[in-house]
Amino acid sequence: MNLQEIWNTVFSFQDYAEILPLVSNSLIAGALLGLVGGMIGIFVMLRDMAFAVHGIAELSFAGAAFALLIGTNVVVGSLVGSILAALVLGLMGAAAKDRNSIIGVLMPFGLGLGILFLALYEGRSANKFGLLTGQIVAVDTVQLGLLAVCSVIVMVALIAMWRPLTFMSADPAVATARGIPAGKLSVAFMVVLGLAVALSIQVVGALLVLSLLITPAAAAMRISANPLVTVSLSVAFAMTSVVGGILLALAGSLPISPYVTTISFLIYVICRLIAWRRDKVRRVVHAAVAA
Repeated sequence: MNLQEIWNTVFSFQDYAEILPLVSNSLIAGALLGLVGGMIGIFVMLRDMAFAVHGIAELSFAGAAFALLIGTNVVVGSLVGSILAALVLGLMGAAAKDRNSIIGVLMPFGLGLGILFLALYEGRSANKFGLLTGQIVAVDTVQLGLLAVCSVIVMVALIAMWRPLTFMSADPAVATARGIPAGKLSVAFMVVLGLAVALSIQVVGALLVLSLLITPAAAAMRISANPLVTVSLSVAFAMTSVVGGILLALAGSLPISPYVTTISFLIYVICRLIAWRRDKVRRVVHAAVAA
């Protein structure tokens, strides 16, 4: 394959105007998932739970693969797998050390189950591949409704627990001393995180879910310490990655995940450069003032 053929595979805007109106559901779903991912990603970063996201994603993948095997709704299977994993982590992994060891056990187990179910599945290979790499360009009205309901649940739950969760994430010992029920709040957050992971898998698949739930928040936290600004930037970055990825995926024949992850990564690199430049200017100013 020469460079021209590779380019045409990645980007080919032929008949783009005719295709774009057919994916309105996908764009709405992508915007919702970007909003959810950007909001919850801040708490994932504050609570140092990036590894937990990956662990939940593996069991979510297993649930989706099992649903595909038995012919039921894949989104529901993914949700069941995610919530089960989240409950296990929330109930058994209060300490970070315990949580990481449990995740280390769950990840290969979930991945192994998912591969087993896909190996037994005799349907279209595209369905198997989509669970790993995402396939949001064919969202029907029923799927959009389910995604919308779950997204609203996640956002309402996050808003309800925002203040105590922020307090507990910043200083768990003081929060507990002030009477915040750390154990119950942790379990509730893990369930909400499980829902968010299951939804995000519909976009980027089980293998690359971190690009939606981690990278936008990490980028936002590089350039702002203001809580409101950080959340707003995280949501904006996540929505840009998802919606932009969908729009670019329509122009090529590749899965959506390479586009989403590339946009997300570029945003992170740009934010790193902005932070580096800002810190450099501050050092120069401080040195000049000191002199």
